[in-house]
Amino acid sequence: MKTLLIIPAYNEKDNIGRVISEIRNDLDFADILIVNDCSTDDTLKILQGFKGIKYITLPVNLGYAGALQTGFKYAVNHNYDVVIQFDGDGQHIANEAKELYDFFINKKADIVIGSRFLSNSVEYKNSFFRGLGTLFFRKIIKGLCNVEVTDPTSGFQILSKEVFEKYSKINNYPEYPDANLLIQMILQGYKVEEKYVKMRNREFGESMHSGVLKPTKYMIKMFYAIALITMKKKYLIQKNY
Repeated sequence: MKTLLIIPAYNEKDNIGRVISEIRNDLDFADILIVNDCSTDDTLKILQGFKGIKYITLPVNLGYAGALQTGFKYAVNHNYDVVIQFDGDGQHIANEAKELYDFFINKKADIVIGSRFLSNSVEYKNSFFRGLGTLFFRKIIKGLCNVEVTDPTSGFQILSKEVFEKYSKINNYPEYPDANLLIQMILQGYKVEEKYVKMRNREFGESMHSGVLKPTKYMIKMFYAIALITMKKKYLIQKNY
């Protein structure tokens, strides 16, 4: 199947070169698309030094979600069958993506999530706020969908064509496409699976969830989005009676 690996990148000059080299060594069957989200450092210059990769430089900073949706639109326009979401900060590991891909094929799933928490491994260290959010969203998904998702904030995912086509057409694509989007897709009947993957902690640069204000904003927006989905679900149930 024709597969595209989408990497959103914003100010990843210290990470993106190593990420590309690792993918080329361990994941050579997938095309690479870097979505350079109007970086202000030397990310673009580094991309220009690599041959055989595709990249798009956005004229304005759209944020992680906007960069991802740009990649989905590219995948649709170029007739790809599968999309692999992959971070540009060095946390995701290319040979883990290969195992995730094989799992996706065998399970015939719509979405496969690379989970850091599906085993008892303590190799990956989550921040306090991120860990709190993960636990909260796990319980929300279980309550609303009766499905156990151990890592609802993982951006390491494999998507079927039907899924990324749907994502590419969403107006106001959510700023944080995490638990809120998973809940929506599960409620609509899409098959979501998880597989344990190893991940690294970020070495260079700043995470979009660093500090206190960013995680707080994230939690407020996610809670609001999930509340809207919950109200919509209740409305549809009442309407069917």
